[in-house]
Order: sequence, then structure tokens, then C-alpha cells
Amino acid sequence: MTRKRARVKPTDQEFPAASSSTLPSAAALRKFLSEAGIRMGKNDVARAFNLTPDQRPALRALLRELERGGALTRAGGGHVREAAVLPERCVVEITGTDRDGDPLARPVGWDQPGRPPIIFMKPEQRGQTALAPGARVLARLRRIDGDRYEGRTLKRLDDEPATIIGVFRSARSGEAHGGWIEPVDRKSRAEWAVPVGETNGAASGDVVRAAPLPAFGHGAKPARIVEHLGKMGDARSISLIAIAALGIPVDFPQAAIDEAEAARATRLGKRTDLRGLPLITIDGADARDFDDAVFAEPAGTGYRLVVAIADVAHYVRPAKALDREAQHRGNSVYFPDRVVPMLPEALSNGWCSLRPNEDRGCLFVEIIIDREGRKQSHKFGRGLMRSYARMTYEEVQSAHDAGSAADLPAGTLDHLYAAYHALVAARQARGTLDLDLPERQITLTEDGKVASVVPRARLDSHRLIEEFMILANVSAAEELERLRQPCMYRIHAPPSPEKLDALRSLLATFDISLKQSDQLIPRDLDHILKLVAGTDAAPLVNETVLRSQSQAEYAPENIGHFGLALKSYAHFTSPIRRYADLLVHRALIAGLKLGTDGLSPETAGEFPVIAQAITITERRATDAERQSTDRYLAAYLAERVGEEFAARIAGITRFGLFVSLSETGASGFIPMALLPDDFWHHDEATSTLSGKRSRIVFHLADQVIVRLREAKPVTGGLLFSLIEGGQSRGHPPMRVSNDSPGRHPGRKSKGKRPGRTPKSAKRPHR
Repeated sequence: MTRKRARVKPTDQEFPAASSSTLPSAAALRKFLSEAGIRMGKNDVARAFNLTPDQRPALRALLRELERGGALTRAGGGHVREAAVLPERCVVEITGTDRDGDPLARPVGWDQPGRPPIIFMKPEQRGQTALAPGARVLARLRRIDGDRYEGRTLKRLDDEPATIIGVFRSARSGEAHGGWIEPVDRKSRAEWAVPVGETNGAASGDVVRAAPLPAFGHGAKPARIVEHLGKMGDARSISLIAIAALGIPVDFPQAAIDEAEAARATRLGKRTDLRGLPLITIDGADARDFDDAVFAEPAGTGYRLVVAIADVAHYVRPAKALDREAQHRGNSVYFPDRVVPMLPEALSNGWCSLRPNEDRGCLFVEIIIDREGRKQSHKFGRGLMRSYARMTYEEVQSAHDAGSAADLPAGTLDHLYAAYHALVAARQARGTLDLDLPERQITLTEDGKVASVVPRARLDSHRLIEEFMILANVSAAEELERLRQPCMYRIHAPPSPEKLDALRSLLATFDISLKQSDQLIPRDLDHILKLVAGTDAAPLVNETVLRSQSQAEYAPENIGHFGLALKSYAHFTSPIRRYADLLVHRALIAGLKLGTDGLSPETAGEFPVIAQAITITERRATDAERQSTDRYLAAYLAERVGEEFAARIAGITRFGLFVSLSETGASGFIPMALLPDDFWHHDEATSTLSGKRSRIVFHLADQVIVRLREAKPVTGGLLFSLIEGGQSRGHPPMRVSNDSPGRHPGRKSKGKRPGRTPKSAKRPHR
């Protein structure tokens, strides 16, 4: 049951101050917020305690005092809540290092709103290996203030110590060490020293994997190089960095390879013969595995759709080596230069790929929709198909636009597009969230260099396949519910109130209002996207709406899919590259009695654990692809240091400005030290940064001109300085004639800028 904020009011017995309209004590206020259990604004607290307007300043002072003392924490939009207090003993994961090389950590399993507390870990005992990012330990914690803690290791929980991925730099002649490792993780602020004799033959510039060594005293922590991964400067090494840093499995066990290579063609047997149906596959030009094929034709006043999916369950049997490895990997991972597949190539590019003019086993669903795109019925089966043609998105769109049959049976493309338009109408009537987030396509040369970074085209042919796949996924979830079979749902929870507050603050700068979280539906967010479509603010609003969303995940319990505005949704259409789809196939096979290789009761009982595991591997893949994109962009821009670029302000903090380049979409940072010399004030409520002397104000989505100061392919980091931008009433955008750090044209520097945090204040005293 949801508690309404208006009903949260202390009783006279609990808090006598409430009836006498006097300011509550700190203890009473803390107890009230604790028992309320929700975030509250100053006005909520004032109403609950019957405070007068004259008492509001004293209340604000009391709230600030409690926040400074760590009893309260900000919860977005001017709200506060009781600060979560970590237990004295807690399992933590090392996330990076500070500038002194000492580890930073966060609690494992943090599920509270807001960012997790930061834990400054004390150095390990003499002779113990240093803690590297990714390591987990049981730690004893001591609260410093607010959300900062100091931690000391009680017990290491990993069987093997975490490793360091970085670029080796040889030591200069006469230095005590063999060299240094520059970590690829941006969160690691310190380098690792490699003693003489521990370089394992590494040359300067090699990307390496290293293991921490026992540390003695202060200074850089020592490490031993254990593996060479490639050469920095070769763009093909970038994907290897992500693979190694995130622990993505590459090599298949021999038993899994043997099973895949023993596979043979699927026979017709009791399958439905679909070989006479002109099913076609539509994929990207660089795709090598084709796991879905589509067909449509008129049926009454609507359409009959057939979606056929590769029958991976026929080859990957439960509890066998292939199945164990597929579950371990969870999904395929895609990079510009390679794919790390979930299944060996003999299956992913062979017997499970719907190649044209070759017989292939499939699971299919036949769906009838009306002229408005509403599903009337569906029927699943197991079949044998023969793809009529393999086409790219561009070929399909070009042929349709030209009215060409493209060597297909008459009406093939026309029927597909007519069914697609009906499905789009149903989607619009349903009110889904349709984000406009352009993808960047990175093209490499034959020798592995970045040739170009361009926006990836978003054609109707892409949307056609997307709508057909969504409809098939919905049908799969509903069929399993009808059969009372276990289902691995794809769920998407509504946005949290805290994330919506951040979005609401941004929208307020554009005079756009947003409903409260308990009243919000996807159509409301989509309406906002339409309001800003075509404006300068559109990219930023789309990105912020995306960030406000909860992350989709897999679960055996259904809560619906908020973004798609669907009650039941499951992944069915890509079993070559997603283990969740394979589980859905097996559940359908078992429920419809389509074979003996369906879902077993034992596997069904493991769904909660499997769901958590494949959600983690999916997010790992997303992280790997994002990190690689950042590094490829940095490598592409490394030769353009010193050039000027058009950009937009994508984020504003008290430390500086985040910007996104218009040309490539690359993101980087302008630190406060590289802004013109001024007294800069950050207003969190309005997301602005304003100069006291210059009267210049930076807003989100403002257009700026920046100069690239530094590009680091090792971490993917980009550093910029400001050339032109900012708004001042009655004046054009500011032009900086000298973009050296801390300099404003025509003005001498007057010392340290306000707002810069001294190093001694960034961490507790050791």
C-alpha cells in the first residue's frame, strides 16, 4: 500500500512540539523522517509540524545541520530523506583508486535511492597484495561524515586476486622500477609500479594484464605483468581492453566446440513445412548470423504475419557443455572489429543461421492483426524453413521507396510495410516511449585504424523489424501465461521518484512541467519528446529521459514493461545471441509438446538465479560496448588535439562542464580550471553555472565552441577548454581569446578560484 505524503503527520503524543507549533528538536525531526519512510521537502516537514512562515528559516538551518552531520541526505528536487547507515561490517567492492594509489570502494548490493556511499579503504597490511578494482572484501567500516566511510579489510572474499588492465610504460634509465602501468579504468587515479624482473618481456606501449604484488610502505603499489593483450595505438586492441577488463569469456571449452561441430541439418519429421513460404531475413550489412525471418500477407481486413526464429534449442540441449557455456556467457558481445559470440561459430554462423536457400529448423509464430494493428490471435509451432533472400536494411528501404520487387515475389515488401504501418498505429495508440537517440557507427580500416564515425541511419526498415519482433515477443509471453509455463520475462519498472526529480529540474529550464511519479505513464514522457523535437534541446532531453528510466532486466515474475507500455513481454527472437530467448523457446516447446528438448522442472526452479546472472552479463556487454566506443572516439580524435569543435553542454557540475561534440557525439569534460577566471556559482536547482564578475551563465543544451586539449585512448577520456559560449543578457556568446587555464581575456588571475576543493579535503586524514 502506498502512503500518501499528506497523511504523514506526527502525533501529539510522539512529538508534543507539533501541537504547540514550536521548532522540533533534531532528535524528533530525525525520528519523524525515519518513520515516514519517504523523501520529503521542507514544506512537507513544516506542514507536518504546524510551523509558521517565520519558523521556516530555522527549519532550513536545522535540516542543513542534520545533513552536514550525516543524518540526512539529499533525495533530489529539494527533498531529503534519512541517510542510510552502513553496518559496521560490510562486503564492499573496490571500484578504483585515489591519486595516492589507495583503493576506493562501494557497498555490494547497494539498492537505496541516490548514489552509494564512498569508502576510503586503508592500505593492506605489510606483505599483503594491494586491492585492485573488482576485488571484494569483508570490511570493518567507520563513518567519517555524511556518505563517506573509512574501511579496513577483515577478509578477502575472492578466490583469485583481481587483476589490473593497463598500458605498460618502460622506466627511464637509472630508475628503480622496470616500468609503470597506466590503468585503463578512469576510476583508478594512480599508476602501478612494475619491479625489475616482473615485466614478462613487455615493451613500452603494450596493453597488459597484471597481478598485484605484496606492498611495502607508501608510494605506488607493485604489480607483476602476467599477460600481453596487444599494442596501444592499434585500434583493434581497444575491444581487447574491454574484454579483459570486464572478464568477458572468449575461448570456448573443447567439449562445447565438439558438440557444435557435431551438429547436422535439421530434418522435417513432425515439423511444419514452411519451405514454400517466402520468408526473408533483414539485417545489417555487416551481420553474419541471421536468426529471424519475416513474412506478411493480407488476411481479411487485416494481415497475417509469420515470424520464424532459428531453432537453437534443437542443438543446445539442457545441461550439456554448450548449454552451460551459453548460460555462463549470457549473451553475445558486439564490437566494431569483432564479435564475442554466445555460441561457437559452427552454430552461430552455421546451422542456427537462417541462410538463404538452405533448410533450417525454426520456431515460428503466426499472428493475425486487424487494420489498426491490434493482435487478434497467434499460434506457435516448430517448423522447417528455407529463407528466400537475405537483405540488408538499406536494400529493403531502397527497393520499397523505388516501388521495386527486388527479385522477390510480387507484393512481398508492400505487404510487410502495410503490416508495419498498422503496427505503428497500434503502438501510437498504446502510448509508448520512443526515444530519439542517434547511434554512432564506427568504421575501421583494414589495418585497424578508425576511418570514420558517423550517425547510424534509422530507416523504416529498421522500425519494421523492430515492430515485428516486439509483437512476436508479446505473443510468446502471453502464450506461456496461457500454458501456465514458467516465463523469463523482460521487465522494465517505472522511473524512480529521485530520477524523475532530476528530469523535472531539467524540463523546468525549458518551461515544461512533468507529472508526479505515481501519475506518470509512458505517453506523458513521449509527449515531452515531441514538444522538443527539432529544437536545440532535443538531444539533451532525449538523453536525460533515457537516464531517468529504470534499467530493463530479466525476471520470472512479471511487472510489465513500462517503456513499451506492455503488460507481458519476453525475449523470443534472438536465441543465437541471448540465453533468455533460448529459455523462452524451451518453455514453449515443453508447454506445446513440440519435442523432448523443452524446459525441465529443474531449470524452471533455477529461473530466479539465472535471471539475475543473465541480467548482469547483459549489463556487462553494454558496458563493454560503451567503453569501447569511448576509446575508439578518443583514438579517432587523438590526432586532432588543438582543433576547435562545435558542442553542446550535456551536464553542469560544481567541478566544470560536460560537453557532447556535434560531429561525433563524443563526450568530454571542461574542468573549472579551464574556464575563464571568475567566481563561478553552480545552481543545482536550475542546472546553471554563472560567473559573478562576467555575468556569463551556462545552461544545459547551450551551444559552445571548445578546443580539444587531451584525448586518451587508454581510458576513453577527452579534455576540452572553452573557446566560445555562455549567455549574458544583451551580449553575444562570450569569445575567449586565450584559453590557457584560469585566464580571462584582459584580466590577471587573482589566485585560486572559489569552489575548488583542496586535496586535503577530498579524503579523510590518514
